[in-house]
Amino acid sequence: MADPERGEGREPEGAGGGDEPPRPAPEHGAPGPDARSADAGGQDVGGQDAGGQDAHPGPGHQPDPADDDLEADEQDYSELAGALGQRIQRVYNNFYGHVDAADAVFGFGTATSPGLAPGEVDPAEIDRVLAHYLHPDAYDAAAGRLQSDHILVLVGEEGSGRRAGAFSMLRDLLGVDTGLRSLSPANSLARLVAKGTVKPDSGYVILDYAGETDDDAVQGFTLKKLQGELRRQGSYLVLTAAPADRRRLALKDYCASWNPPDPLPLFDHCAARMYGPSAVAQLPDPLAAELRQHVAELRRPGDIVRAAQQLADGPDAALEALRDSAKQTVRNWFQQAPAPQDLLPMAALAFAEGLPERTFEELSVLLDEQVRNWDRAGGGAAPEEDAVPAQRPALGQSRAAWSTRAVGIAGPVRREGAGGDACRSERMIVFASPRVRELVIGQLHELYGYDLWYPLRRWLHQLSLEGGPRVREEVARGVALLARHALPEVEENLLRPWSNGLSTQRLTAAFVLQFMCADERLAPQALTTVLSWSTPGNGQLRAITAAMAFAGEAGALYRLEALNCLWEMTLRGERVAVAARRSLILFLATAATEPEPERAVFFLRYLRTQLARARDRRERALALHTVLGVLEAEGLTRGTPLAAELLRRHPGTARQLGCLWSAALLGVRRARAVSALVRALAALQDDPSATGSVRELGETMRGALDHRQWRGLRADVSMAVRHPDYAVPGTQHLVQVLLGNLRRHAAPPPNSLSLQGG
Repeated sequence: MADPERGEGREPEGAGGGDEPPRPAPEHGAPGPDARSADAGGQDVGGQDAGGQDAHPGPGHQPDPADDDLEADEQDYSELAGALGQRIQRVYNNFYGHVDAADAVFGFGTATSPGLAPGEVDPAEIDRVLAHYLHPDAYDAAAGRLQSDHILVLVGEEGSGRRAGAFSMLRDLLGVDTGLRSLSPANSLARLVAKGTVKPDSGYVILDYAGETDDDAVQGFTLKKLQGELRRQGSYLVLTAAPADRRRLALKDYCASWNPPDPLPLFDHCAARMYGPSAVAQLPDPLAAELRQHVAELRRPGDIVRAAQQLADGPDAALEALRDSAKQTVRNWFQQAPAPQDLLPMAALAFAEGLPERTFEELSVLLDEQVRNWDRAGGGAAPEEDAVPAQRPALGQSRAAWSTRAVGIAGPVRREGAGGDACRSERMIVFASPRVRELVIGQLHELYGYDLWYPLRRWLHQLSLEGGPRVREEVARGVALLARHALPEVEENLLRPWSNGLSTQRLTAAFVLQFMCADERLAPQALTTVLSWSTPGNGQLRAITAAMAFAGEAGALYRLEALNCLWEMTLRGERVAVAARRSLILFLATAATEPEPERAVFFLRYLRTQLARARDRRERALALHTVLGVLEAEGLTRGTPLAAELLRRHPGTARQLGCLWSAALLGVRRARAVSALVRALAALQDDPSATGSVRELGETMRGALDHRQWRGLRADVSMAVRHPDYAVPGTQHLVQVLLGNLRRHAAPPPNSLSLQGG
C-alpha cells in the first residue's frame, strides 16, 4: 500500500487523499481551501533578458501558466515579509518591556553562542566560555595531536564541551591575545586551501562540521594540502563533529574522542573559582548531599556551570532550580497515562499554541478525526457509522476542562486584540513557559510511537497545506522544537515533502528552518539543508524554499553563505531568480531594522563587489537588475522605500547606496533609477536628520559620474520633481541638498529647472 508520508501514489505531500475526513467550515485563521493553485515542480525554466530590457507582451499574447506561479510566489513573499516584520516588532516590544538583557536579541536574528556565526570570535566571548573551564581527562592527548598535526576533529556528543575544548587548545598554542576565526560548518575544506585563506599564526574552528561529499581520494589530497598550508603558516584548525556523522571519512586519522569532565569535580572547581575553596563544604550536610546528588545526574558542562552560578542566590534557590519543577511536572502528567480526550488536545497545543481558542478547538477536532481515521484504517475497528468515540460526550464542557486538565503545564489566558483593544480580547490556550512546550514535545516523542505520530504527522501536513498564516507559523515553531529530539524524522517526513510541495507548505518549511537557527545545536543542520535544497539538481521548488529560508534568521546568522547562494540563484531560470531577488531584498530589509548598520553595509558592499566581478555583459545586466530591484524596493513598513529606511536609520549606508545608484543610472533602466531616487527623498521629507545622509549620498554620486553624466542626472531629477506628489517643500529641500553637490561639480544646463534658488 502506498505510504502518503513518503509521497507514494498521490499528489505532493499535504494535498490530502480520498480518506481525508469531512471538515467543519473554517473560521478565521483555521484551515480552509487554498486559493492558490498547485505549483508545478521541475527544473529551472526561462531566463532573464541579457540586454536588461523589460519584457512586454505583444499582440495576441496568451497567458503563460508560469505567470500564475510567479503570482503565487509573490503572495508567499508578501506573507513572509509580514511574518518577519511581526517577529521583529515582537522582539522590540519585549526588549522595551521587561527583558533580561543578558539573553536579549537586539534587532533581527538570534542570540548566538560564541563561534556559532562565522567570523572573528570576540576574545571577550572566549574569556567568558573559558572562565570556569576544567580540562577533561583526554585533553592533553588531544592537544598534543593538534600541535603535531595542525588539524584536529573533536568527536563527541552535543553539549559535551567540544567548543570550549577547541577554544582552549587554540589559545594554549597561539596565546591569549591571538584572534580566532570561526568558519561556516558548510565550508568545503578545499575552500580553505585557496591561496591566501590561511593566515599566519591564526586559529580556526569549524563547529558542528557538516562533512564533505567529494570522493575519499579527493578529500585525502585536499586534507594533505591543507595540513601543509597550516604548518607553513604556523596556524591550526579544530573541527567539532558528532559521533553519528559518517561523512568525515577522510578525517578519521585526525579524530579524537571527546567526553566532558565528571560532573562533581567540575561543580567543585566552578564553586571554588566563584565563591572560594570551601564554599560547598560549608553547606549543611543534608542540603549539600541533595545538591551533589542532582549535580551528579547532569551530563552537560554548561548545565553544571549554571548550577554553580545559581549558588549566588543561595543553596535553597540552587537546589530548587536543580529539582527542575517544570520538568518534573510534565513528567508526572505523562506518567499518569492521560486519556485520549486529554492527550490529543495537549499534542495539538504543542504545534498550535497561542491561537484564539475558537481556532485551536477547530484544529483539535481535525487531529481527533485524523486519529479516528487511523484507528479505522488499522483493521479490527467498527465500521465508520459505528465508530462513535466512547469517552467523548456530545456536548461536554471542553473549555472548562483546561482549568484542571494540565495544571502547571498549560491553561487559558485572555489576550488583547490588535492595537491593544481590550474589547477584542480572546481566550487562548498557552503553555506555562516556552520551555514547557519543548518538554511536552520531548515527552510525546519519547513515550508514544507510530499510533500517535502517524496521524499527528498527517495532521501537520493538513495544516501546512490549508492553515492560515498564523497557524502555519505555529506549526513551524513546533516542528523546529521536535527537530531537537527527532531531526531525521523531521527531515524525512516533514521538511522534504513540504519543500517540494504546494506554496503554503514551502513557506512552512522555510519557517521551520528559520526557527531551527534559533537553536545553536540545530543551526548548522539547517544551513546544510538549505544549501542542499539550493542546488539545481533538487529542482526549482526546493530552491525557492531555500531562498525563503535565507531571507530570515538563516541569512542573518550565515550572512556570507546566504548571499553567495542567493546571488547564484539570480543567475538561474526566471522563477528561481525572482525568488532569490526577493530574498535579497528581505535580507536587507531585516538588516535595516537592526540597531547597528553592520549587516546592511555588508550587504551593500557585497552588491558592489558582485557588480565589479561580472564576467560578461549578461552577468552585469543581471547584476544591475538585482541592484535596481533593491533600490526600488519597499522596506518592511509598507509604502516606505527601503533606501529611505536605510538613510534614516543608518546614515553610514549613504556612501554604499550612492555607488549603487550611480551604477544603476548608467544602465538601460535609468528612468526607473531616477524615479526610485526621488521616491526615497520624498519619503524623508519630514525627517530633518536625513539631510546629512542625503548630502553624503549626493557627494558619492558626484564622485562616481563624469561631467556629462551629472548634467543628465540634474535634468532628469529636475523633471521628476515636477510631479505633483513631490511638489512639497520638504521634498524640494532634500532635492536641493542632493543637487547642491551637483552645482559644485558643474553649472546647470541653460534650460533646466533650477532648484537652488527658486
